[in-house]
Amino acid sequence: MLRKLYDWCILAAGQPHASWILGAVSFVESSFFPVPPDAMLIPMALARPDRAYSYAFLCTWTSVAGGLLGYLIGAALYDSVGHWLISLYGYGGKIEAFREAYARYGALIILIKGLTPIPYKIVTIASGFAGYNLVLFVIFSVIARGMRFYLVAFVAHRYGIKARALIEERLGLWAGAGAIVLVAGIILAIKLF
Repeated sequence: MLRKLYDWCILAAGQPHASWILGAVSFVESSFFPVPPDAMLIPMALARPDRAYSYAFLCTWTSVAGGLLGYLIGAALYDSVGHWLISLYGYGGKIEAFREAYARYGALIILIKGLTPIPYKIVTIASGFAGYNLVLFVIFSVIARGMRFYLVAFVAHRYGIKARALIEERLGLWAGAGAIVLVAGIILAIKLF
């Protein structure tokens, strides 16, 4: 199944609709969808290293736009949708601690969590719920998400063919390592907040 998904992403990279799908995944991941855009960005950037930076640009801005939806969910719909989403990811009882942490370390929280595999939707919803400054939220989101996606673009552009061969040779190993990093990041985030 993993190989089929990877192959589909590689084939889709050359299709006209690929950027639309990547942008949509990046947008919804920032507010409610569980799959990070990296699942598409990495294979697409490896398939088309010449377009890696444009994919990173697309992911950055659609992720920030989706983050604004997450912010709105936290600010205006927390009692219904926001609380349910936060609870779904295991943070339901920790939102007050998160709000207090925002009062002291809001910029660091957005920057650090925007770079990590911790679900970014938690940051966006909590930012809205905590009433974090919207302009600063956007600025720090652009920085954090941009750094994350442009790092992928740099590696794909610089080492595209070599990286693709290495990943394809041991796809299961790399996917397993990615899953471990994701789960470890979520566990770490739950323990910290």
